[in-house]
Amino acid sequence: MSIVAEDKAGIITKFQHHGTDTGSTEVQVALLTARINDLNKHLLVHKKDHHSRRGLLLMVGQRRKLLGYLQRSNYPKYQEVIQALGLRK
Repeated sequence: MSIVAEDKAGIITKFQHHGTDTGSTEVQVALLTARINDLNKHLLVHKKDHHSRRGLLLMVGQRRKLLGYLQRSNYPKYQEVIQALGLRK
């Protein structure tokens, strides 16, 4: 249920601002989206895994908060991120 290190590094390099940026809002949203998608696949197989479902809901809420912040602070970047991640908003 975790992201492979190579995939994580690829996501970070795609959304980072500079070489050592691993914590910007865009990177956090992209990593959360990857974890959410991975956990969604897990829950399709394991329908009664309510502990993981709760974790998924917490991650979705965190991503929503980060996207709200990004929308308020830098709207063009927000549009770019949701377009790149395929989120509907």
